[in-house]
Order: sequence, then structure tokens, then C-alpha cells
Amino acid sequence: MTGAAGFIGSAVSARLLDSGYAVVGVDNGCEPRHAAARARLDRVEWIAADVHTVDLVKLMRRCAHVVHLAGRPGVQTSWGSGFAGHLHDNTLMAQRVLEAAAVVGGTRVLLASSSSVYGDISAGRAGEDWPLVPVSPYGVTKAALEMLMPAYIGRGVHVSALRFFTAYGRGQRPDMALSRIIEAGLGGEPFEVRGSGTQARDLTHVDDIALAVAAAVRSPTPAGLAINIGTGRSTRLDELISMVGRQLGVDVPVVSTAPAPGDPARTAADVTLAQRLLGWSAKTQLCDGIADQIQHHTPLARAARNVA
Repeated sequence: MTGAAGFIGSAVSARLLDSGYAVVGVDNGCEPRHAAARARLDRVEWIAADVHTVDLVKLMRRCAHVVHLAGRPGVQTSWGSGFAGHLHDNTLMAQRVLEAAAVVGGTRVLLASSSSVYGDISAGRAGEDWPLVPVSPYGVTKAALEMLMPAYIGRGVHVSALRFFTAYGRGQRPDMALSRIIEAGLGGEPFEVRGSGTQARDLTHVDDIALAVAAAVRSPTPAGLAINIGTGRSTRLDELISMVGRQLGVDVPVVSTAPAPGDPARTAADVTLAQRLLGWSAKTQLCDGIADQIQHHTPLARAARNVA
């Protein structure tokens, strides 16, 4: 697995280990959260390496499955000169993984895609047959990643993808909205509401995502499919802020700023295909997932403020 010590990767690693799989984790993350994940998941065979340069053919000869989670997240960092880095770490990195799989033969590849490929889902729930109309360069790199699949299927690679809708839960990256809302409620800087605050997201707990990945590894998913992994429910940003405030017993401080480019007004997943092919559906209620993230966030946030 690539990106195995990241936010989603560490949860997937733990789930696969608990399901009886041996996990080889390729990760070169240097943040404290990556080091903590590597220490916690001591049954993973860790390889500290860059997916762009490591000998993937040699590694894949040992593996029946490749779960490719490494990449560069973030919509706002993909604009301007940042696009080159996102293209390098999303589309080109995936192409390198697929190229190695074509050389090895017989290895199943599962790619991490994103709801960002859809752009704005203004009404209803997006099914996998919806048009891909990304509204950010980040979304373009994920759509391009998916478009590599038919080419490599033609070379004998069994590859499919999961389109993750907004992930949250313990270990969430500190730049993501819910982490910043919780931090604001714990006495940190006010949370920046970009635009009206009515933008809505299909929030999917990281444990549910890990279960979906494990199901996709276990199930004979047809090659070439991209499958939505979400809840089918959208939560507005202002509602999310209120939910965090109620759990913390405070009014979360906010400041209003201009709308951010590439920020969809709404996302929502049609998860019929995941239910039918993977036997999977999200189980975590949002209030419980928020409580989980607060529980794991609080000690870290307080310690950081005390040091400051």
C-alpha cells in the first residue's frame, strides 16, 4: 500500500491487518502524525521511500493487491504553480504504479480517486455515470488518474478506483475544515467561513472508508470501475460548525472571508453500486464521528497551545 501512514492510509492499514492481510506500507511522510502511525502499526512492513523513485516492480512481485493511496491532497493548493505538484503526485504517480503493474502482471490495483471529479453536485446524488466536470485543478488530476484505467486494462492490468467523498475522523489532516473548526472551538484561531457557509459536503468517517477499501480488496470488483464511497447525505458547513459547538459546549468563533475558487456548493454520493458490488454502506453517524474526532483532537490541541 502506498501512503500507508497517512490519514486514510493508516486507517486502511489497521483494517487490512485486522482482516488477516499482510501489509507492506510504502510511505515517506515526515510529519509527526506519520511517525506516530508507523509506530502504532508495528505489524506493517514499512518501507520509507518515494513512490516516484522506489523499485515498484520489485515490490509488486511480492503482492497480490496494490492499494494506491499516496498523492497530494488539497483543492486550494492546486491553483497556479501548485498544479504541477498535484499533477506529479496524483496523475503521474498513479501512472507509474500502473506501469509497474503492467510489467509484473497479475497484480490487482485499487486507486484512490475523489468526489472532486464531479465538481458541483447541485441536486440529488451523483452516480458513477454522472459526467466528470471538476471545478479545480486538483479534481482534474483525479479525473485524469481515472482516465488512465482503460489504457492499462488494455495492457492486462486489473485496476479499479474508489471515489472518496470528504473524509473525517481521528487523524484528519490539520488543514481540513472539521479539524480547523474543532481547533477554533478549543480556543485556537477563529474558523474562516469562505463564502456563505451554506456549502454542503457528504462527510464519510475514515473507519467507513477503511471498511470500503477492505471490501474492494476482498471482492472481485470488475476492472475499470470507479465506485463512490460516501454516505449519500450532505451536511452544510454552518450546520457542522453548530454540531461541533454543541459537543464542545461553546460557540465556535468564525470569521467570514471571500468564497474560495473550486469550492463546490454541494457534494452527495449515490452509493448503490458500492452496496451492490462491495456489500458496503457507511455506518458511522455524523454526531458520533465528530465526537470521535474531538476525543482524539483535544489532547493534541491543548498540548500545542500550552507549548505556545
